[in-house]
Amino acid sequence: MRTRTIAMLLLAASATACGDDTSAPTPPTDESPCATTDGQCIFRHDTFGDEQLWTDTLRLHELVQGLPPKTALGVGLKVDAEAVPADVLASADLDDPATTVALIQLNAVVGVRGTVENGHVTRIGITCALCHSTVDDSVASGIGKRLDGWPNRTLDPGAIIALTPGLPTFTSSLGVDNGVAVAALNSWGGGKYDARFNQDAESHPVLIPPAYGLRDVALETYTGEGPVSYWNAYVAVTQMGGHGNFKDDRIGLDIKQEPDRVTPMLPALREYQFSIAAPAPPAGSFDATAAARGKVLFEGAARCSSCHTGPSFTDAPTLHAASETGVSPDEARRSATGMYRTTPLRGAWQHPPYFHDGSAATLGDVVSHYNDTLQLGLTAAERTDLEQYLLSL
Repeated sequence: MRTRTIAMLLLAASATACGDDTSAPTPPTDESPCATTDGQCIFRHDTFGDEQLWTDTLRLHELVQGLPPKTALGVGLKVDAEAVPADVLASADLDDPATTVALIQLNAVVGVRGTVENGHVTRIGITCALCHSTVDDSVASGIGKRLDGWPNRTLDPGAIIALTPGLPTFTSSLGVDNGVAVAALNSWGGGKYDARFNQDAESHPVLIPPAYGLRDVALETYTGEGPVSYWNAYVAVTQMGGHGNFKDDRIGLDIKQEPDRVTPMLPALREYQFSIAAPAPPAGSFDATAAARGKVLFEGAARCSSCHTGPSFTDAPTLHAASETGVSPDEARRSATGMYRTTPLRGAWQHPPYFHDGSAATLGDVVSHYNDTLQLGLTAAERTDLEQYLLSL
């Protein structure tokens, strides 16, 4: 039965590669499968040539070759159920590493793109979707239809990187002790990543942010370094290891690689991200009467609207000192701006925990934090009403 299941998966992969669906990505290679105008394809399937990091240096392909799907799901990787025939998916052996290889060949592992030859993964890279997509769990936990833009809050990038065979070579190139790096990477936990660790060797991971509801947001990132395309370029080149250019004199970076696989893709990628609306709260997930009272507080006594303004509830490009907010200053201190952006609130119900470092477990905790920090004097009932309003956005 096991052999039959793997054979069915590989047959499905072959059928996908040879079918008439011109919207499907081409078989994985280091070349982009996407047109420069196809933002969804870029978001989901373009590695920007980052195989140079994940294959040539970190040797991630060697790790996944022996990785059972259950283990992969356990560190937060997701499977796109629509990329695998339903009957095949239902019978797949999730304890067999060969199933992982077959899923990679099907391009069914969200945010992972690999080349499989004779049953072996020979090249592998990652895409934007690895961190900024999840699935609806409609088949099983971690297996379902894609939800682009939703942060993958169970993905543990640090644990995955810590297990790669080539990590010692990588840390040596950074001048960082490998044991120290492994300890730091393993401390991050699910849903967190430190996009500055390979720049300053400090470890202060932040929550993977949503990539939805960004159209009217002037500045991306918790610290507001620049618009969406700025951060897309920074991550693609300095974090994903893509083959492209990035320059920011504020942080002393001037990276040039030819051909530039990143810059031509940024406009379409931005437009696709702009097209992803923040998800509406599920019906019955909040108390509408309490939320109406909370709205009055939000715009009045609680003073929330002094910063959370406009359709996206952010006053960006205005930035704020950490001392204004009462949150940890570490992320701001390491950034180009030294300050924090007001976080947009649309869809906030979907992505607990909160604050850049996840220090608030619930929106109620966020309300309590500001009630104390700003000495608002809200009663317990008022704090509950305000939480319900935030859950309604």
